Amino acid sequence: MNDLDRREQRYDQPLSRAARTSGRWRRVIWIAAAVLLVAGVIAWIATRQHPGVPSGRSGPTGPATVLAATAETGAIAITVNALGTVTPLKTVTVKAQIAGRLMQIFFTEGQMVQKDDLLAQIDPRPYQYALAQAQGQLARDQATLRSAELDLNRYQILLKQDSIAKQQVDQQDALVRQYGGTVQADQATVDNAKLNLDYTRITAPIAGRVGLRQVDEGNYVQVTDANGIVVLTQLQPITALFSVPQDQLPKIMERLRSGATLPVAAYDRSRTTLLANGTLLTADNVIDTTTGTVRLRARFDNADQSLYPNQFVNVQLTIDVMRDATVIPTAAVQRGAPGTFVYAIKPDDTVAVRPVQLGPSEGERVAVQSGLNVGERVVVDGADKLRDGAKISLRDSTGAASGAPQADSQQGLRRRRDSQ
Repeated sequence: MNDLDRREQRYDQPLSRAARTSGRWRRVIWIAAAVLLVAGVIAWIATRQHPGVPSGRSGPTGPATVLAATAETGAIAITVNALGTVTPLKTVTVKAQIAGRLMQIFFTEGQMVQKDDLLAQIDPRPYQYALAQAQGQLARDQATLRSAELDLNRYQILLKQDSIAKQQVDQQDALVRQYGGTVQADQATVDNAKLNLDYTRITAPIAGRVGLRQVDEGNYVQVTDANGIVVLTQLQPITALFSVPQDQLPKIMERLRSGATLPVAAYDRSRTTLLANGTLLTADNVIDTTTGTVRLRARFDNADQSLYPNQFVNVQLTIDVMRDATVIPTAAVQRGAPGTFVYAIKPDDTVAVRPVQLGPSEGERVAVQSGLNVGERVVVDGADKLRDGAKISLRDSTGAASGAPQADSQQGLRRRRDSQ
């Protein structure tokens, strides 16, 4: 055996051992994969026996302890929730209607004022002098008119006596009319001067809350000032603008045309605190094509001024009320492969999967349109331990199990919510 043969034999031996080791690992992997596949098939078959129903079941220690509630007859409000913006009915920028020096301000920033309350005073002296001048001009022209009227009366008497030419009478009559027009113009000048003098007193055009002062005393204000003196906003009543889907519009308009009053509630941003209650005022005349929504306006008395202009609020509009509905707690509703269902409690203290069709919901209550009757009991807590046909034991409001269904389900449900 030459050196080349010995080297080949030396390299062939390790390769053979590695090949054998790799083959053993491949067999182990295939066996493990087969075991997992069989386990998955078994689990799938077990799940198919009770589709959509939790696989948990009563343990060997006894029946599952649950909390139950009874389906009752009640009323459910059909509501629409939306995000709204508080908008005042009137917002007025109070401006000077004449030019002059601002002598005095009579309001405090943030003050509530009534209509015609005095807000500021412009120097009235130039306008007082203008009024006096206009009144003097009027008095002079009125005297001239009176003199011309007396001359006309004398000329008319002389004309009847054929002592004066008719042309002179006609000229005097025209002069009287001319002086009368001058007096009318003078009277208009006097009235305008009085109006300008009134404008030196700046009063509130509406009742509302004044904002921050835009100009200080001593400044010369003009009609062309863009910011004005102050902004006045009406707070009582106040409105909120919000948008709802166009699919809701036919029902809303039907209710409005029938004369119904649709309640509207305004909540804070977290939807936990009720700010104000109001009513729907009107709907816009167009639908926004970009969003498929229509704008609505609600009116609130805002007696406690809890709503503020440009404030974002969560609005809840009550369109209608479903009466005599079968009502259960929302905690009783389960969802799975069969769809929406509940665990109905049978007289033998076992549960049955009952598919139900739900209607509108309100808070922690929901209406059941089909699948459940009034008086039937459903599981509201502990459903994760159940399956179709499972044995149960009802617990009372203190959490203690009892064999009879005397549990106060509503108190127990409230206690469970408080503990969360």
